[in-house]
Amino acid sequence: MSVIVELTVPSEAFELGQILRVEPPAQIALETMVPLGGQPTPFIRSRNDVRETFETSVRGHSSVEDITEVNSHNGETLYALRWNPPPDSFLRTIMEMGAVVLNASGDATQWGLEVRFPDHEKLSAFHNYIIEHDIPIHIDRTYTLSETTEHGHRFDLSQEQREALLLALRKGYFETPSEASLDDLADELGITRQALSNRIRRANEKVLTEVLLSSGTRYE
Repeated sequence: MSVIVELTVPSEAFELGQILRVEPPAQIALETMVPLGGQPTPFIRSRNDVRETFETSVRGHSSVEDITEVNSHNGETLYALRWNPPPDSFLRTIMEMGAVVLNASGDATQWGLEVRFPDHEKLSAFHNYIIEHDIPIHIDRTYTLSETTEHGHRFDLSQEQREALLLALRKGYFETPSEASLDDLADELGITRQALSNRIRRANEKVLTEVLLSSGTRYE
């Protein structure tokens, strides 16, 4: 069974945190990470008011090949980062374990990450890795997908469905009147309008089925 871990790590102890440095209250958000050409390629989001200093700082890091703008919307820019992380880097190790970074954001001081491991065995391997490399990680919370947490039930959503719902909520898609269109959200995710519509519809169906048709009274 998949295990979710919420953790915090000092920026200087985390290779992406060393590269993506902005001063609080500005933060950098990791939108997704895609294995391209054998490299974990991060897609990251930054506020436009720190854009110039942020881009200069990132390009000046020795492990960075380039940072490319994907799109800009509502005062924020989405970038693709091309870099050469070391073989035993934090993010590369996570991906090799079959884990997925669901959420990550941080600044020049600290990063918070939400990581889904495929099982407890992989989580144990990750624990051994951080001990072996003396990485000062603080585990804030660990739970399975089937557990109810203070933030609500996970509803067995796929990563893509959860990502679509979170983006729609964050951008005001469900507000009346709507503050974002399906086209806007699809552009940010780099998928078609129909694909996004399907993700949101299926995710809503899972959530409503669990809440309205589930046996018991845990949501009443």
